[in-house]
Amino acid sequence: MKLQHYIGGLENLEPSSFEKRVFVQPWEKRIFGIHVAMMALSNHLDAVKSVPTQFDSFWTWGHLRKGAEGMNPFDYFKYRYYEKWLGGISGFYLESGYISAGELNSRTGLYLKDINASLPEVQNSAIDAQVVEYLRTGDSPACHAAVQPKFKAGDVVTVRNPPPVEHCKLPGYLRTKKGIIDEVYEGAYNYYFPTGDGIGDPMPIYNVVFNSHDIWGNLTEPNTKIYVQVFEAYLEDRDQ
Repeated sequence: MKLQHYIGGLENLEPSSFEKRVFVQPWEKRIFGIHVAMMALSNHLDAVKSVPTQFDSFWTWGHLRKGAEGMNPFDYFKYRYYEKWLGGISGFYLESGYISAGELNSRTGLYLKDINASLPEVQNSAIDAQVVEYLRTGDSPACHAAVQPKFKAGDVVTVRNPPPVEHCKLPGYLRTKKGIIDEVYEGAYNYYFPTGDGIGDPMPIYNVVFNSHDIWGNLTEPNTKIYVQVFEAYLEDRDQ
């Protein structure tokens, strides 16, 4: 299990940052904008087929998180939030062949010498319109597959302990813990791509309630419960 998936409840970590600003540095806004544009132009969206863009890849929140969570844990905790975004996006463009390492190094050197150097400007109203439309409509993971839930409200379940992968939607501190199904959400939900630990195909999602003492012992307040939304693939019957 990778450390960055498992920090909930760990003792002796350094104090958390309580920074409330969404963007601390101006460049962070640009990284956020690049990511949003990539999602809006992802090739899995039907609306993109008529948009004149050279970007022809599948890109979602899941891909961004996969890049960050796949980092070496020491690097993961060393870099700031948007620095991890920058690394994930840059790595994707290199691996996908949109830019070479030499081109990236050259542009990086240019802006390190002069942070006020002008940025490339490309005017494309069709791309702008698609990005705005994506921000309005989003990309829902809900699907219309007829999938019957395996569990019902009140069932006692155990959280599985799947193998560690680059990207995981299961909080590490819940592994092997027992909980109770509090709510079965209507419908089925897929994940953007198979992660290798059980999710990807359409499946139910449950709101599961846990006794905090079962997870962290006496480190928590008495009679404290936590609620976590969990994909069905991460749950099993208590007797299994």
